[in-house]
Amino acid sequence: MEVSGNEHPEQSQYVIEDPESGRIYKRGKLLGKGAFGRCYKCTDVSSRQIFAVKMISHTRKIMIQQRGGVEKEIELHSQLKHRNIVRFHHHFQDQKYMYLVMEYCRHKSLAHILRVRKLLTEPEVRYYMKQILQGVQFLHQQGNFFIAKNMVVKIGDLGLATTVEQCEKIPGIICGTPNYLSPEVLAKNGHSFKSDIWALGCIMYTMLSGYSPFRARSQKEMYYFIREGFFPVPSYMSLSGRRLIISLLASCPSKRPCVEDILKNEFFIQGFTPEKLSSATCHTAPTFSLSLHLTRFFRKAAKVLYRGVFYRSFCSDFADGHKSSMFMPTESLESLSTDNMYENEKVAETVKACNESVNILMKGRMIHRSRSTAQKHKEGSVENVVEDLIVILEDCLQNIVAGELHPQDQVTCPILWVTKWVDYSNKYGFGYQLSDNCTGVLLSDGTHTILSPYLQKVCYSTSSQEHITFPEWSPPCKLDVKMRILKFFSQYMKENILEGGDLRAAPSRSVRTLCLLYFLKTDQALLMLFSNGTLQVNFYHDRTKIILSKGWLDYLLIFIDQERQSCTLPLSVLQNSCPPFIIQRLEYALMMLRCL
Repeated sequence: MEVSGNEHPEQSQYVIEDPESGRIYKRGKLLGKGAFGRCYKCTDVSSRQIFAVKMISHTRKIMIQQRGGVEKEIELHSQLKHRNIVRFHHHFQDQKYMYLVMEYCRHKSLAHILRVRKLLTEPEVRYYMKQILQGVQFLHQQGNFFIAKNMVVKIGDLGLATTVEQCEKIPGIICGTPNYLSPEVLAKNGHSFKSDIWALGCIMYTMLSGYSPFRARSQKEMYYFIREGFFPVPSYMSLSGRRLIISLLASCPSKRPCVEDILKNEFFIQGFTPEKLSSATCHTAPTFSLSLHLTRFFRKAAKVLYRGVFYRSFCSDFADGHKSSMFMPTESLESLSTDNMYENEKVAETVKACNESVNILMKGRMIHRSRSTAQKHKEGSVENVVEDLIVILEDCLQNIVAGELHPQDQVTCPILWVTKWVDYSNKYGFGYQLSDNCTGVLLSDGTHTILSPYLQKVCYSTSSQEHITFPEWSPPCKLDVKMRILKFFSQYMKENILEGGDLRAAPSRSVRTLCLLYFLKTDQALLMLFSNGTLQVNFYHDRTKIILSKGWLDYLLIFIDQERQSCTLPLSVLQNSCPPFIIQRLEYALMMLRCL
């Protein structure tokens, strides 16, 4: 029974009573509405438990019965118990309505989040897509195929759902959200599990781009695009993301991957996925550090090193963000982070000498204890390298002419550049892998280690620019902990991070070839500066990179595009005809250099 206090029921608070059990629900705000009913936030008065209650009037129920029946939805939904499917509790009815009592999802639907955020970051998309895929995988394993009216993270609106056997299809029916209909459904060839995969492709595309893949001026035009498989693939999506979407939206159902294959796709395997998201991400884009991902890595490291001794204490300290002496018994972390720690900058803190658009997130450098003028300007020092590069870039940008790249001007010259990197500088250091497979770490005390797998040697550079070289298998006792950190960074990047480009270099004959002097992270890019004068800037939004390196006669500019394809041009040649998108990146690199 539903009780109202005045003549305007829509504006008052309602009390809903289950005539069979006697339970009373206090009706709250409207959560959503569809063609056949409305869903409200309701509170069980006795237990104070909150539910989502779907109300369907008996008049509407008659219409639904003609399309499959409310009973079918109840029968299907009540049998499903999975963490990624909205829980169905029970149902009842009175003289006016039928009520479906379901799990309340506090942060609404994915559609609500997209309405506020417009588009999501790739880590968020992986987080949501994995949950959706796990829910769909459960449905498929149960022998059920559902076409939901709305696609949310917890699959829940089963109003037009039906069941099919593993290989059966239902011909002659079109139902579901128009934007998500597959070509075979439009052709009335029936629904199959692969139609569900198509809908997942539409969801993933929408989360990454902020709009439907088949946008059109009319429904007729949209259906034409769906049938023909016409949809744009934005260049700002990662290569693995684009490849996965194209496979999900294959016009031929047999060419679409199954759920198990999707979960094994490089988009999920090689990319960072957060373990959990804050509720703030419903309205604000998150700022990801790799700490969540690396927590597992360092936990594993501690277990391997100390065979579980003090493991619980280590994990507790790590989770609390404190320095853990358990990870470094021979040399505490405090000795790595005293007066020579990185200069940490808060988000959006702007360096006065820089252009206002350069917002520093983090800085790190090799610290030189000697600060005499002679030492400051010694070859290979930060100051000397920075000054030289600023002069070179300023001169280049003053004389540069906008134009197109000419393939015939490209040169072939192997250079060393960073193919992978991991930033855990707030605790251990900044790790990177070079194109010759050497692995280096700029440690949080300002010292540097680099490992050459080809030579099986390690070079340790101290704060005073003294270099110690030793075999990989026989480090000095005092460097034992730093060596372990270096090896774990090396193993982590080898197993978890994708190569950043196609440009390779031959193994170096000296382990001291390159040393990271400085790194600088802004809200748009990462800058890395090396002792040989090589400058590399990685841009986050499109994953492009520019590298400035000394050649035999001239500086070389290497540009790595979104497809990880590289081109190398002498800087003097590039000045005569340079694409605007490279000019913009050079200008931003110069602004970053001025912040050092």
